[in-house]
Amino acid sequence: MSAEMLILVLLVITALGFDFTNGFHDTGNAMATSIATGALKPKVAVTLAAILNLVGAFLSVQVAATITKDVLKIQQTKGANAGDLIGGLDAQKALVIIFAGLIGGILWNLFTWLFGLPSSSSHALFGGLIGSGIAAIGTSGVNWEGIVDKIVIPALLAPVIALVVAAAGTWLVYAITASVANKRKESGFRAGQIATASLVSLAHGTGDAQKTMGVIALALIATGHLSAGSVSEGLPVWIIVSCALAIALGTYLGGWRIIRTLGKGLVEIKAPQGMAAEASSAAIILTSSAAGMALSTTHVATGSILGSGVGKPGAAVRWSVAGRMVVAWVTTLPLAGLVGAATYGIASLIGGAAGAIVIFAILVVLSGVMYWRAQQQKVDSSNVNAEWDDTSNSVIPAEVVAEPATAGSR
Repeated sequence: MSAEMLILVLLVITALGFDFTNGFHDTGNAMATSIATGALKPKVAVTLAAILNLVGAFLSVQVAATITKDVLKIQQTKGANAGDLIGGLDAQKALVIIFAGLIGGILWNLFTWLFGLPSSSSHALFGGLIGSGIAAIGTSGVNWEGIVDKIVIPALLAPVIALVVAAAGTWLVYAITASVANKRKESGFRAGQIATASLVSLAHGTGDAQKTMGVIALALIATGHLSAGSVSEGLPVWIIVSCALAIALGTYLGGWRIIRTLGKGLVEIKAPQGMAAEASSAAIILTSSAAGMALSTTHVATGSILGSGVGKPGAAVRWSVAGRMVVAWVTTLPLAGLVGAATYGIASLIGGAAGAIVIFAILVVLSGVMYWRAQQQKVDSSNVNAEWDDTSNSVIPAEVVAEPATAGSR
């Protein structure tokens, strides 16, 4: 196997690994409120989300097309040389750029998951790609216009719009149902939550699975296995199927730490709020996917949940938790970019297939360390709805935090 083909194989495996982390990192965007209100049992919720993510991945390729042309300038887009790699860039170097960017995205996803921070998987990916692209070919290798139009502006507007829409929807829901008994209101809206949460899951699959499809397509374009102009017309079936399965499997495993933060950490949410938040999220995500915008479902879902707290009279919103999340949002692009740049630097220093193997090994080791650390204080379906500790604002339930000390004192 040639060095180029080996790097391509490792890249595709890593891309599917990113898609897998995207699945469990973002499960809470659709299902956190339904789990928190009891509308769905935790295991049922993640199973339903996985199935609908799988279905959603087959519905569109608009976001995938955006990824191939609006983040990195890997190939010429106009003129007689359209589809050729830009000057000074060969296929192997292009693959290493994309490979390093994926590693930056995965490591940031795992780091924020470890601390229960619902940051954007999309921005982790874009940050990693931008960082590795700048390290390899300078700022001219980044499509800044596409990033501003399709990533930065939507990132700034999406949570605000979601908050406003969800707040208005929540207020209307409570105003319209003011005369309905609370018990009856809760049971009715829990049924409605199943439908709205399902719609968010479908929308998530439609948007997020395509991002990984776009990255794999970009690698295939760089190596001449796919033409740049064909992406908007459709992708090879194996790319769609593999990405759909990867994100569905990740979703099924459930990112319980992030589900807990969204469901219990921001607002003590009730079923009417949950339904309003999910309906708002679904509408915004589906609209952005149709427009080809690589929107962060995390930003939308979080804004909607906060809006459901703002819109309910007397509801308490934990703004300190929201503040931690905003810090993670703001730092995602630059820090994932630094990881992507550092990873590219290591690979290029070693060179060839050996460099690719080394950075792949680094990814595996660091991922294993973070997974091991998470298992020491495990959050899963059995304790995801435990009461939130307001004194520490910790994603880890108090009884889990206490276990190591208790065990050591026996």
